[in-house]
Amino acid sequence: MPPAAKNAPKTKRTSQKFVIDASAPAQDKIFDAKAFEKFLHDRIKINGRTGQLGDAIVISRDQTDHKITVTTNTPQFAKRYLKYLTKKFMKKNQIRDWLRVVSVDKTTYQIRYFNITNQEEDDDDED
Repeated sequence: MPPAAKNAPKTKRTSQKFVIDASAPAQDKIFDAKAFEKFLHDRIKINGRTGQLGDAIVISRDQTDHKITVTTNTPQFAKRYLKYLTKKFMKKNQIRDWLRVVSVDKTTYQIRYFNITNQEEDDDDED
């Protein structure tokens, strides 16, 4: 049996890139992408401390598309944490009743409106 490989490849720090697309509500002026970017910067925890992102996490906002990109070098940062913070921001601004966070693909969340048109039509049929 061969001894443990001494020259085993070291694990690389792969950077992860997550996108939160808030284009639909931001164009309707319901969702403030700039305030959300600041909220993320203030609330994301690294090693149990908020507001000390350093070079581990970079938060950027696209002015035209209203997309917020979070690029991280830490392997323990999860996409689910961004969803949690997004929901927390929406609850704080009292827009959680009209908006929801939906996963579009492996690295992207999209903020969408609830589909309430069907409920209104059902209510009219009951009368």
